[in-house]
Amino acid sequence: DTDNLALACMGCNGHKHARQEHTDPLTGVRVRLYHPRRDAWEEHFRWSEDYAFLIGITPIGRATVSCLHLNRTGVVNLRRSLRLLGLRPPPTPEQRSPS
Repeated sequence: DTDNLALACMGCNGHKHARQEHTDPLTGVRVRLYHPRRDAWEEHFRWSEDYAFLIGITPIGRATVSCLHLNRTGVVNLRRSLRLLGLRPPPTPEQRSPS
């Protein structure tokens, strides 16, 4: 069902595959992964000061960052390049919402 699809890069999609759960690296507890249509991004993640690294702040956020390898070298380098081009930091939720 196309309504159930979310855009993801090949790397993230390949790491997620069909997984819906992963282990929180801090607690060792298995938790569900972040769901972009049901969960509020701000409740589970924040950016590092330089906007290069995504930091999980809840078990769901940490498990998602770990499972999808969201801070792999290529992605971090891309974020740094985008910052140099003035295309980072990412927009806030208010900036992303249509007015």
